[in-house]
Amino acid sequence: MGQALAAASAAARAVFEEVDDALGQKLSRLMFEGPEAELTLTENAQPAIMAHAIAVLRVLESDGGIRLADKAAFVAGHSLGEYSALCAAGSLGLADTARLLKLRGQAMQAAVPVGEGAMAALLGADIDVAEQAARQGAAGDTCEVANDNAPGQVVISGHKAAVERAIEAAKLLGVKRGMLLPVSAPFHCALMAPAAERMAAALADALLLAPFVPLVANVTAAAVADPASIRDLLVRQVTGRVRWRESVAVLVGLGVDRFVELGGKVLGPMIKRTEPDAATLSLVTMDDIEAAAKAL
Repeated sequence: MGQALAAASAAARAVFEEVDDALGQKLSRLMFEGPEAELTLTENAQPAIMAHAIAVLRVLESDGGIRLADKAAFVAGHSLGEYSALCAAGSLGLADTARLLKLRGQAMQAAVPVGEGAMAALLGADIDVAEQAARQGAAGDTCEVANDNAPGQVVISGHKAAVERAIEAAKLLGVKRGMLLPVSAPFHCALMAPAAERMAAALADALLLAPFVPLVANVTAAAVADPASIRDLLVRQVTGRVRWRESVAVLVGLGVDRFVELGGKVLGPMIKRTEPDAATLSLVTMDDIEAAAKAL
């Protein structure tokens, strides 16, 4: 993860080195060499995914001559990607972003004992059906819509037994398939309240500036640039729904017709499902970055 980029660009290496220094660990070595089981621990995965996205951006800026400040009208990110988006837009420093995401991963993992929570994807479900299935599955426990990713792609989260009941309820409501996801905790639901408290304390002490372009926030699917509001939204995001489908629709309504995904190739397909006419670019490799530099 990111190894070829680091080998090809000093700008990428500088990002990985700064993140390593901020965390006091060789996260870059873990990203480049594994072991995968350690890298996928959420306390490592969250800062690693962010570091990779920012490395791609820095290479695009330094090697491709494309500055986000000159080209972007808005930024947005999915879950932890919201921190990457704020870092990219100058709201959070890279070192602070890495430290916040390390803590966020630790706090989210610690919020619920292993095995008590679960998440599941309801494939083919629209948001109304997913909400109905979650309500039926809850039965006194917690079961909520966690991610509204795209039409027909909704994720629920909560107590494991409740999520399993919701999967069965979804089948009776005509959902094509419900499947448990291989995650370590039930993210973006009320069970994450202890993690939200820890993030509130950490964010209160963090330097957070106004981004140079507005952020379309996960929990509101609305544009925001005020630092105090962003701080509050980042806390609410820990337990709140990621309204990605709505965010994409809002961005298109605001005049956005091209989306550039940094460091991955997951969000582009989601965006196309929501807005088929939108142009998407997903940048991971040097070849991707070089092609984007010519296209943007």
